[in-house]
Amino acid sequence: MAAFGSVFMPKMALATFENNQWSKASIVTSDSIQLHPGAHVLHYSSTCFEGLKAFRHADGSVHVFRMDQNIKRLAQSSRLLSLPEIDEAAVSKMIVDVVGEFASDVPEPPGSLYIRPTHIGTEANVGKAAGATATSMLYVLLSPVGDYFTGGAKALRLLLDETGIRCAPHMGMIKSGGNYASALGPIKKASEEVKADQILFCPNGDVQETGAANFLLIDGNEIITKGLDTSFLHGVTRSSILTLAADLGMTVTERDLTVAELLERAAKPEVEAVLSGTAAVLTSVGTFIHNDKEYQVGSGQPGPMADKLRQALNNIQWGKAEDTHNWLTKVC
Repeated sequence: MAAFGSVFMPKMALATFENNQWSKASIVTSDSIQLHPGAHVLHYSSTCFEGLKAFRHADGSVHVFRMDQNIKRLAQSSRLLSLPEIDEAAVSKMIVDVVGEFASDVPEPPGSLYIRPTHIGTEANVGKAAGATATSMLYVLLSPVGDYFTGGAKALRLLLDETGIRCAPHMGMIKSGGNYASALGPIKKASEEVKADQILFCPNGDVQETGAANFLLIDGNEIITKGLDTSFLHGVTRSSILTLAADLGMTVTERDLTVAELLERAAKPEVEAVLSGTAAVLTSVGTFIHNDKEYQVGSGQPGPMADKLRQALNNIQWGKAEDTHNWLTKVC
């Protein structure tokens, strides 16, 4: 089976911003992009994107999950990167139209159609290192994906890094390619040296996020995660899981969490640590690596609350549970 996110549909939705206005969106072939080598995005990283999914229900209908929240975050990222302001209603229509075009290709559960709206600066001007791009392009790419846990879920190994940071603190809430690129070197080093699957960035002992996911700690009936600020990404899956945890009667605590407290709690047999994100929903953490020592998290295996919360979210996405929060947008 192809790697997650490596297969794409042959067409995508595309709109451009020129002369201070957006063009009408159209469905074009996925190889239609032409960029000048001096494009702003290639030199000054004026780029942001989103990741969301469409799901097929048992009656054959197709629904996009929390599209409004992803579009709001794309609009926020665009503003913070000084890209042209997007029209949220127009982007919503682009997503619905292109997903509708390939509705018959949306996989059955546990698969889904991964949706990648992307906004990039296109002005050809290498003299604009300190200036915003005057033109841009927004496209919506589609990728049919299977079960993220093919072969079975396994608990991850996380290196706790108290000296490094994922990205510049004022950039953390922006979903931009540069933030992911800045974490690649440390993650590769951690993989080679201590066989870590990811790094949990904890600058000065403050537990934040990994290179590509939010972090949550489950201690009995309480779920703990860092309160929202500009230093890390405000995950839509994170928000969804916290809402469902509250629905299940759990105590949701958003506050600062130190490495010392994290390691102390991890020693309790009932504790679970999880990463949240669009691709896997929730992934369990079985081991923390800190100062050359390994610490087992709870049982060291994927935990029951992670499974329960993941299933609760999947059931809404797949139409097996009532969508009481109006998170689904029906496409067809």
